Amino acid sequence: MGASKNERIKLTINDQEVAITNPMKKLWPSITKSEYINYLITVSPLLLPYLRKRLLTVIRYPNGVQNEAFFQKNSPEYTPDFVETKMDDGKNYILCSNLETLIWLGNQGAIEYHIPFQQFDENGPREIVFDLDPPSRDHFLLAIEAALIIKEILEKLNIVSYIKTSGNKGMQILIPLLSNSFTYEETKVFTAFIASYLVNKEPKWFTIERLKKNRKERLYVDFIQHAEGKTIIAPYSVRGNEDALVSTPLQWSEVTRQLNPSTFTMGEVINRIKGENHLKLNLKEMEIKNKGLHQLIKNINNLT
Repeated sequence: MGASKNERIKLTINDQEVAITNPMKKLWPSITKSEYINYLITVSPLLLPYLRKRLLTVIRYPNGVQNEAFFQKNSPEYTPDFVETKMDDGKNYILCSNLETLIWLGNQGAIEYHIPFQQFDENGPREIVFDLDPPSRDHFLLAIEAALIIKEILEKLNIVSYIKTSGNKGMQILIPLLSNSFTYEETKVFTAFIASYLVNKEPKWFTIERLKKNRKERLYVDFIQHAEGKTIIAPYSVRGNEDALVSTPLQWSEVTRQLNPSTFTMGEVINRIKGENHLKLNLKEMEIKNKGLHQLIKNINNLT
């Protein structure tokens, strides 16, 4: 998509015309808006399934990641007619269900795509998420250690999961769930149980302390974040850091002590999609396999 800085490009996507303004504007120090739009087009078959039917919160960087950013929940007045929206709690959220909406958002400088744990027409979460948050990228090894311990626990419990980088300094483990199969109260029983196990096993490494000043150099196991109304960065979303890192789904076999979160840039993710490391998830199959969580949560309740 070659263009001069001030040129206006018009794309026709699914019979809808989407304008790309200032395509050569630098959104990152070495990445233009045009290159970012090309990334979104490339990953859209993988990204869009995670965005559909989710009340979307974006972080926009209209003048690039080195300048001011802002959260956007309400769709702006100039939102085009082809963009689907949904009112909830007084806000008119965007539903990013198709490529034309995704590209329109990208042109607005929407870089981070944060999604709730449930779809708008459902009552409970579609996944359980463990957010593994080390104090800095220099402590990323703590996220690896926590992930491997949780993976071992889940395998012993016959629970299937996948893992992704956060696109910053941590990682997230996701357990897909069938529609309307669990309440947040039920999933909290499980997340609290696993988080407490980690802290009791390695109190020098892990903590559930909410106040950063009290965590010292320990990894924060954030299970409270998994709740109604909270959000998580979507798989394949880029982050607003200068490295243009992507929240990247990984093969569990890649989660070793040599894993480096700075590896997963936009360019590297495009290469992964075209190569052997591309993670092909059958979420429906994973959801069915995790039906046994009901009995497990019941057993945990009986113990507490």
